[in-house]
Order: sequence, then structure tokens, then C-alpha cells
Amino acid sequence: MFKPRRPRRLPGLSINKLIPNILTMLALCAGLTAIRFGLHGKWEAGVLSILVAAVFDGLDGRVARMLHGTSQFGAELDSLSDFVSFGVAPSMLLYLWTMQSAGGLGWALVLLFSVCCALRLARFNTMIGQPDLPPYAYNFFTGVPAPAAAGVVLLPMVASFQLEGEFFHAPAVNALFLIGVSFLMVSKIPTFSGKRFRLPHQYFLPLMLVVGLLAAGLVTAPWTTVTAIGGLYLISIPISIRAYSRLRRQAEGMRDEHAHPAPEQEETPAS
Repeated sequence: MFKPRRPRRLPGLSINKLIPNILTMLALCAGLTAIRFGLHGKWEAGVLSILVAAVFDGLDGRVARMLHGTSQFGAELDSLSDFVSFGVAPSMLLYLWTMQSAGGLGWALVLLFSVCCALRLARFNTMIGQPDLPPYAYNFFTGVPAPAAAGVVLLPMVASFQLEGEFFHAPAVNALFLIGVSFLMVSKIPTFSGKRFRLPHQYFLPLMLVVGLLAAGLVTAPWTTVTAIGGLYLISIPISIRAYSRLRRQAEGMRDEHAHPAPEQEETPAS
């Protein structure tokens, strides 16, 4: 008797491919929640939501590489999440907090930040997988990445949480940060990425000590610690430019040596 063949079951999706996308969705939800807090005037909670989004954004890519769960879908979802969490949410917070008092100019400046973030992410996506990057450039970003830009542009707001006065609340101060950070995002300034950085063994214990101090600072004085981290990042930009230039000069020097080897000296006959 002929038995009908059962339809073949489609293989299920591996959990390894789901975890990075779940982290990306959590980052997106945190960014949208920051906008909600801004609408209700809860500025500290709004900034905290963006920081949480940055943590999830830093984890999703690393978890995807560890679990071999990278995919084109995850890359596109990550870019959309980054734009909302680090391009739209900070702009809305700043506009609702102080830039709306500047009228149309204030709206234009927050639009500038969001547009530059979109351009920066589009450029980053088109550079993925390009094989022509020199070896010394793999540990550097081109321009300031979106999560770092969101943190830096919110530094005046974070500083206002701990310092009294209207200086950091002034639209002019925040306008300078919006213009400067927007330029840094779309610029070709090399900044440290840290993705392929390998720590020497002798620096392991000092690094753990620094991490412990940061954890203690985030618990006891969170906004002071966040401000200090943002300031250190700004200080690292000139250092990254200098390090990139030094590595490029070394690479060009080695290439010139291989292209134009020094002529061998002729041996003088023995007298």
C-alpha cells in the first residue's frame, strides 16, 4: 500500500542567530524609551536609557561574532537601531530640553545631528567587507561612531545634573556641541575602535583595577563618572589621530623599502 510522503520539516533557526538580534531590539526599545522620557521631562531617565542602548549595541556585535551568528539581516537591523537610539533620541532630548527655545535654528541644529548620524551609518555600511583597507586601519573608525557621538553631544545635559547654573542649559553651548559632534561623525578623522585591540598580559590586572574603579564611580557618583568618561573620549581623539599617522608612516616606509631596495655594495678585491 502506498503511503503518502510526509512533508519535510524546515530546519529551525539557531538560537545563536537570535541572541544578537534580541540585543539589538533591546537597544532599539531603550532608544525609543529615551524619547518617551524626554516627552515627560524626565531627563536623567532619558540619558540613562540612551546609555543602556549603547551597552546593548556594544554587546550585540561581539556576541554575534562569538556565537557565529552574524547575518545581513542583523547588520541592517543594527544600523536602524543605531539611527533611532543615537541619531534621533539624543536630538529629541536636546530639543525638548533646551533647543526649542532657539526656535527654528534649534530645530535645524538637531536635524543636522540626525542627518549626519544617518550619513555616518550609511558610509559605515558601505565600507563593510571592503578588502582594500590597509592593515594598520583595522583598529580605527573613520569618524566618531554613533554611540560615542550620542554620549558626547549629551555631555552638557549630563553636566547640568550635577552642577548648578544655566551655563550648560544654554542653547548656545548645546549648539556648539551639536555642530562639533555632527562634523566629527561625518569627518574622516581616525578614532580608536578597540575591536581588534589585544591587551598585553602585564596590563591585565591594572585594567581590572580601572574597571573596578569605574564600577564604583558609576554606583556612587554616576553622572560625574559619565562626564569623566566623555571627557576622556574627547581627549583620546587627538591621540588616535597621532597613532594612526604614526602607523601609516611606518607602513609607507616599509613599502618604500620593498619597492626600492638599497643597492648592494660591490666587494673590493683583496690587495
